[in-house]
Amino acid sequence: MPTRTARTAWNGTLNEGGGQVELTSSKVGTYDVSFPKRAADEAGGTTSPEELIAAAHSSCYAMQLSALIGEAGGTPESLEVTADVTLGPDSAGGFRISGIALTVRAEVSGLDEAGFLKAADDAKATCPVSKALTGTEITLDAALES
Repeated sequence: MPTRTARTAWNGTLNEGGGQVELTSSKVGTYDVSFPKRAADEAGGTTSPEELIAAAHSSCYAMQLSALIGEAGGTPESLEVTADVTLGPDSAGGFRISGIALTVRAEVSGLDEAGFLKAADDAKATCPVSKALTGTEITLDAALES
């Protein structure tokens, strides 16, 4: 399996500086990062490590859930996955990712609700990004839509 790479160029202090994160492997873009905007309610056109983790987690989870639905005999017609990643204070000092809330709404054929919910829960436990984030509480809200 390949290794994927991102690169960040940063200039200045934490609160007054800023940087750009480049998705080097895919070459799909370069995005501004800033600590003040990272900690603000409004991102103002910049991304953050938490948003990038949310993107990684939601896409990884969707892929894993798609595979597990197929293995269970179903067909994923559509999966809408959201990952909300929260940054909070760390009791040891500084900050930490204090939680991740996964939400999935799915249209699935060939699988009942119990089978879908089992696949959804198993995907949360077995997606590689979930495994990488085992020190963080990850919650799941999964439901079928008709």
